[in-house]
Amino acid sequence: MNYTVYYIVHLLTMFSIYAILGVSLNLVVGYTGLVSVTQAAFYGIGAYATALIAKTAGFGFFSSMLIGVIVAGLIGLLIGLVLSKFRDDYYVIVTVGFNIIAYGIFMNWHSLTRGPLGIVAVPRPKIDFLGLHLDFNNNLLFLALVLVFLALIYFLARFIAKSSFGRVLKAIREDEKAIQVFGYNAFYFKLAIFVISAGMAAVAGSFFASYLRFTSPNTFVLMESVLILSMIILGGLANLKGSLLGAFILVLLPELMRFVGFPNEIAAEMRQIVYGVILVLLMIYKPSGIMGEYKL
Repeated sequence: MNYTVYYIVHLLTMFSIYAILGVSLNLVVGYTGLVSVTQAAFYGIGAYATALIAKTAGFGFFSSMLIGVIVAGLIGLLIGLVLSKFRDDYYVIVTVGFNIIAYGIFMNWHSLTRGPLGIVAVPRPKIDFLGLHLDFNNNLLFLALVLVFLALIYFLARFIAKSSFGRVLKAIREDEKAIQVFGYNAFYFKLAIFVISAGMAAVAGSFFASYLRFTSPNTFVLMESVLILSMIILGGLANLKGSLLGAFILVLLPELMRFVGFPNEIAAEMRQIVYGVILVLLMIYKPSGIMGEYKL
């Protein structure tokens, strides 16, 4: 594989991982109207759970990922129960707090996470079944696997959005008190979608850790949650295709800026400035995002 192909495969793999994160968060923010800034925490839980279980318990990637999804879902359930007591701005602030707590655990629980050193040599997936042998050390095969899971999660999210469950979520977004008249308990619907979103984000974390064969706390900082939220606002709230577009822009923009010629010491800061400018312009001229069907 020459460098150009390797580079394109890398970009597509990162796009797929961020697209999973975008789709997962859009279910909460776009369809339910709950502004959550804690998606990077579930992303990190999936990454660390997969890395730890695969390395210490010797489980395969898919078993480790499943456990990571369950762990993220259970933690999402606990966080969702706490969040149910808050509304609007306070809800956002509490989600920020949970992301900070998660980062603190990743960084300081040295005996489990190795702190800032992170976890290295995270294994890649392998399939040995009925004579079929696939080793995903090949980056092209790994990309194909991530794309399969992206498609599964996208169509699951689409099914949820178009189902009666999804219609109730939209009703909660528009007028939570009104749905009580029809006998729906908004608490259970909001809690369920939050848990589902957490599990989906954990899938992205599992693939991220396995792809890079490494995971560290610095990937799951609060700014990562802000970027994921920015991504779905940019692409469009309550539009799953918008999540894909936002992920594409999020991954592609930093790469395009490599050719602008900023000095290395300010390149990262300039990317953040560009993200901020784009979001400000969107909020002024198109607050629902490029393909959005709802605005905050």
